Amino acid sequence: MAKRNPLGQVSDFDLRLLRLFKTIVECGSFSAAEGSLGISRSAISQHMSDLEKRLGLRLCQRGRSGFALTDEGRDILRASETVLAAIEGFRSEVNLMHQQLRGDLNIGIVNNLVTEPRMRITQALKSIRQQGDGVMVNLSMSTPGDIERKLLDGHLHVGVVPLITPLSGLDYNLLYEERSYLYCNNEHPLFQRDAVSNDELRSVNAVIPSYRMTAEAIGLHQLVSGAATASDREGIAFLILTGSYVGFLPDHFAQSWVSRGLMKAIAPERLQFDSRLAIATRKGRRQNLVLDHFLAALLTMNG
Repeated sequence: MAKRNPLGQVSDFDLRLLRLFKTIVECGSFSAAEGSLGISRSAISQHMSDLEKRLGLRLCQRGRSGFALTDEGRDILRASETVLAAIEGFRSEVNLMHQQLRGDLNIGIVNNLVTEPRMRITQALKSIRQQGDGVMVNLSMSTPGDIERKLLDGHLHVGVVPLITPLSGLDYNLLYEERSYLYCNNEHPLFQRDAVSNDELRSVNAVIPSYRMTAEAIGLHQLVSGAATASDREGIAFLILTGSYVGFLPDHFAQSWVSRGLMKAIAPERLQFDSRLAIATRKGRRQNLVLDHFLAALLTMNG
């Protein structure tokens, strides 16, 4: 067979022909390969002719004397086994990348959610960890405003913030609803009281949060006398525990002090409000397999 120009680009069709050639050699003849390939002997013969023309080489002898590889055929067989194994290795590596996540996950969370009993964030982080050691989780605690700013500028991949005034550049999905009550310390004069009137509350020194609140929460804080401010819920707890102030805290966060007799909810039947916490991501973000896995794990869990 006359030599042709060097082989150019290898196409998908070339790879199919090489796989067919390898199967024929493994079966030992065209007729024996019919069952494995599911095509007729004449079709196999045509495909082999196409491959030989494509390569410009005679790969095998076929006829009455039987099937036998030429020297060039043996060389092409070895080369085809190498390239087909490399392709299979590439496919396996890509599939492994989908199964074992790699990269950073930068999360911003408002503080004091670790006491939330539903633990959806904890379980989602556990799911990420179970994918292998390729993910570096960078978790920071901050104020809602700071978290939203860092989401918009790309410093954070995902954040957990109160759902009060959604920003147009972020997507929000409801994560938790938590209930807050007005608490006092066991040294506060109201600790021994079973009831308190609104008139009495106006003279009670209270901690007012400096972060954004819902209209309902603002209305309840207006019932008390603002005598201190705090930037987060841990700061509110510090001031309540002095015995000089009252303040609103989520029930799950206050529970450890309540169970030890250090705090008590004041008039819980009426001095309460609910807050919604949401998972937030930047709109139009680039695809991120680590983030996508975290969000899928987070949003499919029972609340």
